[in-house]
Amino acid sequence: QVQLVESGGGLVQAGGSLRLSCAASGLTFSTYSMGWFRQAPGKDREFVAAIRWSDPTTYYADSVKGRFTISRDNAKNTVYLQMNSLKPEDTAVYSCAATNQLYNLPSRRYDYWGQGTQVTVSS
Repeated sequence: QVQLVESGGGLVQAGGSLRLSCAASGLTFSTYSMGWFRQAPGKDREFVAAIRWSDPTTYYADSVKGRFTISRDNAKNTVYLQMNSLKPEDTAVYSCAATNQLYNLPSRRYDYWGQGTQVTVSS
């Protein structure tokens, strides 16, 4: 059974930082590309960042480029999202997802999803 468990969310002031983690089990993590998505109240879920399984290629939404960094540790079966210079508009539930595909990571359908972790940025 595949499980993706996010952690690291919380309440932070604008300008602050958080690091989200997503621990994976039940799959061969090193052969899965990983993505982070977020959903704010009343809005559709949106792509945030992704990293390929085969190489360090990363993708970011324009809204987070230069502020967020995605990384992975295959030895720990974990993907991270370092979020700096947080803004109130970053407030959302952040979820990680896994796909065994390499391409079109910002827009493709993912195979597995975590439950999400709340990030709240106060002004």
